[in-house]
Amino acid sequence: MPGVASLRAQRYYWYDRNAFWRLTAALFEFDATAPYDERVAALTGAGVAVWDVLKHCRRVGSLDSAVEPDSMVPNDFGAFYATHPTITHVYFNGAAAEKNYRRLVGGPDTLNFARLPSTSPAQTMSFDAKLAAWQQITAASRT
Repeated sequence: MPGVASLRAQRYYWYDRNAFWRLTAALFEFDATAPYDERVAALTGAGVAVWDVLKHCRRVGSLDSAVEPDSMVPNDFGAFYATHPTITHVYFNGAAAEKNYRRLVGGPDTLNFARLPSTSPAQTMSFDAKLAAWQQITAASRT
């Protein structure tokens, strides 16, 4: 689920300390400081979709660990995959996203799944280390 700042703004990864936009800008060569709609357009133009595993849940604050497990409702990935049959790879932004997806959704065996280091500032890995791990996204698109 998006954090408090993102939910208020109705924008993915709106919290300025989250590295998502810096990482994806480095991968797909766009300006990480461009207006939000331009960043989204750059990702969709590169064939990237961004969607939360959870449609809604209850939690206090922004930490994944604060989500009440019995409140989790997943997005409808079956319909999403049916609408977008060319999807071949699904990347999870951190361990919680992967865990929730595998527990609540499952997913077709025909897709390639990979967990990436979280872009959250709570994941204390350096930006360069995160970028090195996230580069598998663009490497997969070249194969």
